Amino acid sequence: MEREMKPNLSLSALGGGEGRGEVGEAPAPFGGRAHLTLPVAPTTGPLPLPPQAGGEGTSSETEEEVNRRHNEKMARRRAARERMLATKTEERGLLIVHSGKGKGKSTAAFGIVLRCLGHGMRVGVVQFVKGVWSTGERVALERFGDLVTWRAMGEGFTWDTQDRARDIAAARKAWEAGKAMLSDPSYRLVLLDELNIVLRYDYLLVDEVVATLKAKPRDLHVIVTGRNARPELIEAADLVTEMTLVKHPFRSGVKAQPGIEF
Repeated sequence: MEREMKPNLSLSALGGGEGRGEVGEAPAPFGGRAHLTLPVAPTTGPLPLPPQAGGEGTSSETEEEVNRRHNEKMARRRAARERMLATKTEERGLLIVHSGKGKGKSTAAFGIVLRCLGHGMRVGVVQFVKGVWSTGERVALERFGDLVTWRAMGEGFTWDTQDRARDIAAARKAWEAGKAMLSDPSYRLVLLDELNIVLRYDYLLVDEVVATLKAKPRDLHVIVTGRNARPELIEAADLVTEMTLVKHPFRSGVKAQPGIEF
């Protein structure tokens, strides 16, 4: 008496039709395939929301639940921030350094200059490399009258002058102008533009410069710009930002343009 063979219809044997009302296949005797159609359960009620970006919500949450959880999270963050801000009670002048190979060191510094002017603060600017050529920032800031003192003491980059002794003399003269501003209580911000460059070439003694900056008046903000900031200056600073070069149009043959570079 022959024994009747039945196909194995376990779910693990089905191919690609689970829960969609599609035809799946299961092994059958003698190498054939048995076919099975699975019924689809009717769907009732609103569809669940998909997961939200940033981990908000799950596939089973409604929009109201997602909003409630989001509001709770924001409330916790606000409370944590308020606790953190409550511990920040000191107010004093900062030594700020903008360095790095990327564009924007002086540009960012002049943004702070403009912000201080908006608060009616007197600002002093000493440029250690840039000479007397006209720049957009210089023309704009001259409109603030006595609130801005501008000293363009440089004679160009060292490859322009081709005279190291002349560069050292210009750097020393600019540093004396900078020290005069640092000791003048009427200034609230002093920008020492491209000071890092002359320090890099040892045109000034870094120990002398750092000691003078450390001894500045307590309420005075000082910004030092230029690539290759010396480690001694970085150590003394309160805020150091390094501009990172990612992409620059100069490498694609685009020259310096008004409003962007000067």
